[in-house]
Amino acid sequence: MLLNADLGESYGAWTMGMDAQLMPLLDQANIACGGHAGDPLTMHRTLELAKSAGVQVGAHPSYPDLQGFGRRSMQLAADELEAQILFQISALDGLAQCAGHPLSYVKPHGALYNDMMASAEIRASVMRAVAHYHQPLKLMLLATAEQEMHRIEAESYGLELLFEAFADRAYTDEGKLVSRSRAHAIHPEEKALEQALLLAQDKVVITESGRRLAVHADTLCVHGDNPAALALVQRIREAFNT
Repeated sequence: MLLNADLGESYGAWTMGMDAQLMPLLDQANIACGGHAGDPLTMHRTLELAKSAGVQVGAHPSYPDLQGFGRRSMQLAADELEAQILFQISALDGLAQCAGHPLSYVKPHGALYNDMMASAEIRASVMRAVAHYHQPLKLMLLATAEQEMHRIEAESYGLELLFEAFADRAYTDEGKLVSRSRAHAIHPEEKALEQALLLAQDKVVITESGRRLAVHADTLCVHGDNPAALALVQRIREAFNT
């Protein structure tokens, strides 16, 4: 199973994350495109880090919400949302082409990601935008019990999907992520490591009620924006390499 993480989320004088330390541990880097975070210099530096480490890069577009870090849903018309996604992908892709390290996929961020998984209409807008890009890019979605339906939807646009799971997020019995507003939404280190290994070896998670739920994922999202989280990612990488 591949490891991915959200990177390039610094903006101006504001530094976010531990990109330099995290990058060598990853297989895929989801790089902010200026919608929720990221600026041209940050994007350029993050792409150079990924190139040096041999890490695949993906665009990480969001609602245009710098103030809310892309975690607030926004009511955008379908054509406006699609143009916003294309605009953000294009910005990162231009820098990636200059760096000689092109994009290979798209993973929406925050509220856009959650809304995409909950709404067929928003998911269709995201799929149309990625499918209309001038070069083929894969789209990353949450691995759920509905992934065969999502695959069929994507095929109608000529899209290839990547399905992801989360090491440090609690799951509902329906296979969705527990809302961050709930106290148990984020797993502590040992439980997150256990979940990562279960996903990689047995393709299951233990839900919030204790149920074993099948999750078939291609890639595992990890977070490393503080020293404690970085230590978890290092442990997961070591476990996957053994």
